[in-house]
Amino acid sequence: MKEELLLADKIIESFGCQRSELIAIMQEIQDKNKYLSEDALQLIAEKLNMSVAKVYSVATFYENFSLEAKGKHNIKVCTGTACHVRKSQPIYDAIHKYLELTDTQKTSKDGLFTLETVACLGACGLAPVMTIDGEVHAKMTPETALVLLEKIRKEEAGE
Repeated sequence: MKEELLLADKIIESFGCQRSELIAIMQEIQDKNKYLSEDALQLIAEKLNMSVAKVYSVATFYENFSLEAKGKHNIKVCTGTACHVRKSQPIYDAIHKYLELTDTQKTSKDGLFTLETVACLGACGLAPVMTIDGEVHAKMTPETALVLLEKIRKEEAGE
């Protein structure tokens, strides 16, 4: 059994294999592994004596669950009305291009960044807004966004 699944098994067992703990189990597995793999979903279903379809439906219903591996740093660009009007799309486009992502790809090839959009970050007065690892960055431009990403890349490279 892969290390990821051994950890998932331990988490499931720590919740007593209780169906009522499904969401908590999924949250903890995702917290440790950065996403819910197909193998993890199958293991959850098996250990909780549920169908894989039921487990999958819960995983896809909640926006906070991810079925694909996420990068080390999570970038969220707000697309809410205030941010959209104040040009958040060019910020998203610049980051998308900088990370060399394809249309469906959300995570950079080096596994460092995941780029997502969110409907609202609740900071409309600071628009356009983005977060990196939950930290809010206000009144962004495409240029200031790329400066932040370059800074993170340099820190990760130990420069």
